[in-house]
Amino acid sequence: MSRTALVERATKESDVRVRLAVDGTGQTNVDTGVPFFDHMLSQLGKHGGFDLEVLTKGDLEVDAHHTVEDTSLALGRALREAIGDAAGLRRYGDALVPLDEALVQAAVDLSGRPYLVHQEPELVELIGSYDTSLTRHIWESIVATSQITLHVRVLSGRNAHHIVEAQFKSVARSLRDALTQDPRVTGIPSTKGTLGG
Repeated sequence: MSRTALVERATKESDVRVRLAVDGTGQTNVDTGVPFFDHMLSQLGKHGGFDLEVLTKGDLEVDAHHTVEDTSLALGRALREAIGDAAGLRRYGDALVPLDEALVQAAVDLSGRPYLVHQEPELVELIGSYDTSLTRHIWESIVATSQITLHVRVLSGRNAHHIVEAQFKSVARSLRDALTQDPRVTGIPSTKGTLGG
């Protein structure tokens, strides 16, 4: 089974192209025009073991919001398509990731039901040109279109760059775990026989 997806999303605010291969080697090529966001998506691909290509042209003359939001929505949709019916998958994944003084815990369920719990301290407003308030919105957007349940908790940290980066790394490792084929799982990993609803 090829767990890949190609998603294109075009609006008056942005033009997004995302290619995702879940069973990759962590190769990434990301260009959204928002350098720190590019860095974070590259972390997601590298530590998730995904091959990830993202090209976004957005209305950055306004601000980065539409670019980041639309890219995240497209990425979530690509993830949903690559997951398919989740047959044979572990379904659940979690990770505790340190980055110097920062420590972040993430847990994911490929549930088919979008739900986000996100806890982080108040951060400085900007990392470069990246608005730190967008981090929660990234997870909201990915969760909405991938239809997963995601919990992200920042357990410690002072440096905003470390805190956000540790979130992406922990989510990546959680997804990598949840998306792993489990030889002991037969069919859909749910007593209902289906995920979602």
